[in-house]
Amino acid sequence: MLRWLKGRGARPSAVAEMQARISPELWHQVLRAHPFLAALDDQEGAQLLARSAWLLASKSINGAQGLDVTDAMRLSIAAQASLPILNLTPSLYEGWNEIIVYPAGFRIPRSRQDADGVVHEYIEDAAGEAWDGGPVILSWEDAQLSDGGFNVVIHEFAHKLDLQAGDADGMPSLAAHPDIAPRAWRRVLEDSLERFIAALDTVEAAIPPDVDPESEEADAWYGQLPMDPYAATDEAEFFAVSSEHFFVDPWPMRDALPEWYAMLRAYYRQDPAERLA
Repeated sequence: MLRWLKGRGARPSAVAEMQARISPELWHQVLRAHPFLAALDDQEGAQLLARSAWLLASKSINGAQGLDVTDAMRLSIAAQASLPILNLTPSLYEGWNEIIVYPAGFRIPRSRQDADGVVHEYIEDAAGEAWDGGPVILSWEDAQLSDGGFNVVIHEFAHKLDLQAGDADGMPSLAAHPDIAPRAWRRVLEDSLERFIAALDTVEAAIPPDVDPESEEADAWYGQLPMDPYAATDEAEFFAVSSEHFFVDPWPMRDALPEWYAMLRAYYRQDPAERLA
């Protein structure tokens, strides 16, 4: 109990017990529901099952706003969340103990201080959030979606990888990656973000004045980008958005930002573009 309260991983015996409880039929149902999971070979699938059992044994998954979280929902979330650490140590997800699931999108109060020191308070619609040292919060409605490169589960768990190393700055711990120099990661990250922002500026400049940039009509222009425009927010969001596209729809990013794709491939020790081809 103390291990769980401190956010440490479950004991091997608890993980083994959890894995034995996962129905093979339900497991294959989860894989089939997500093409980026169904593409795993037998060895990768077995590893993902082990990682998912570890996560389920280590975290509580609780519903909010009266949502009844079923075993199928828990397993779906665990499988998607475990993909980024398929070839990494699960201890990267330690230090917290809860996943909270809302039925659909939820609203978060925010505050922002502008350049003049004025604090602006507002409400932001969200599909997910990852708290530093706290829970991951997900919208179940959005957790079932993987349109284009969208995947809110991978996005929020990428934030957890980022936060595990300290600040949310787009740079996860590279302690177990002697092949990746931190200086090289930072250089490629900043250069790729700069190139993406430039591409976004070009797209937005091309949208006709009579088209609302926030409307679905503008999607035809934003669709030219290799990933969601939200990636341009800052380094942390660039890493999180890149991660979801990396696993779900890797080719546009691989073609537009090959050096960044190669860096993510080295970090995650996976090549989704090859696996999904």
